Amino acid sequence: MFLGMVVVLSLVFIVVRVVVSKPPSEVKLAEIPAGEYDPAVWGRFYPLEYESYRKNLDMAASPTGYGGSLKVQHSIKQKEILMNFKGMAFSKDYTEDRGHPYAMEDIKGTKRITSMSPGACMTCKTVHLIDIYRDMGWKYAKAPISELFPKIKHPIVCANCHDPATMSLRIVNPAFIEAMQKKGIDVKKASREEMRSYVCGQCHVEYYFEPDTSKLIFPWDKGFHPEEIYNYYAGKPFGFEQDWIHPDSQAKMLKAQHPEFETWSNGNHGKAGVSCADCHMPYMREKGQKYTSHWVSSPMKYAEASCRPCHSESVEWLLGRVKTIQNNVWQLQHTAGTTIARAHDVIKKVSAYSRVDLTELNRARELVRKAQWYWDFVAAENSMGFHNPAQVLNILGQSIDLAYQAIETANRAGGTNF
Repeated sequence: MFLGMVVVLSLVFIVVRVVVSKPPSEVKLAEIPAGEYDPAVWGRFYPLEYESYRKNLDMAASPTGYGGSLKVQHSIKQKEILMNFKGMAFSKDYTEDRGHPYAMEDIKGTKRITSMSPGACMTCKTVHLIDIYRDMGWKYAKAPISELFPKIKHPIVCANCHDPATMSLRIVNPAFIEAMQKKGIDVKKASREEMRSYVCGQCHVEYYFEPDTSKLIFPWDKGFHPEEIYNYYAGKPFGFEQDWIHPDSQAKMLKAQHPEFETWSNGNHGKAGVSCADCHMPYMREKGQKYTSHWVSSPMKYAEASCRPCHSESVEWLLGRVKTIQNNVWQLQHTAGTTIARAHDVIKKVSAYSRVDLTELNRARELVRKAQWYWDFVAAENSMGFHNPAQVLNILGQSIDLAYQAIETANRAGGTNF
């Protein structure tokens, strides 16, 4: 009898706990006007999401030692940057990325742009792209960025990714919509799980500006792999041939941006259907309520929520695994970068010879261009290889080989031994 009562009471206790802790089946939607972009206003209705978004204001190193949100110059640790980006703005200012709330502050403060830089530079920095593109179409891309700044009040906020009326995920970057259309994908018909990556992929990508118009274009016609994108650029799309000419080697160089979406897409997590948000914006619980964290940071800061739903290993083991991958990638990245820097210098020295073989010298320039593209595709990507270790280690190995080929070819062109 006593045992039976204990069992009954235990069952009642469990049922009560489940009912009390179970999150509501539907989130009550707030009446937020279409043009309301202030995240604090949205936060009145979605306080848990807003408080987690505010954590993006915190600046700290990454738990793995790579990345993080401290505003430090990459060239302090990677001296090769000063040579490899010589002659263009990234040699002057190349700081670690900070959180979304700092997007506009950082673009206004960087030495990489001037008041006359094209308006396309602010595409992924502000929610006001919605209004600017609605009013100007692609003409905004060529307008001086200083003319657009007065129209901008907020950086990247809730409305960049959410429809205020339905809270559904949405895409506001027209360049992403057009690039996906070329691939036969209508983002308006995408599933919610697909959108949990698309909203990130609309900005965390490689891109270039169309000559003359400065229209933003994603180079995906041939695929997402760095070699496929390199081959796309080799076709001089819309007359685009290079981002700049290196003053030492005179090679026509390409500057990779931040190809997280492309790298992730070909990686294990991307192929398995694990979305960006699954790892960087995991589901959390507070006082029995389930919500999506909007603290977009390293998953290792909240590994229990981001990794453990799929992985049974301990958080300590997972952190160690990530560190091992990133350490290995860093070593090859640094080797590639320094070898490329040497290649630029050798080509410069050989080109000073009067009896140099120009055909071979130009081949050396093409080799260093491709070597640097492969290196930069990794260096500019924000996971230090974790999004796709197999691909990243492979292309870094190719980068090192191409850089040595550039050195050998240049020496052959001049009959030298630099």
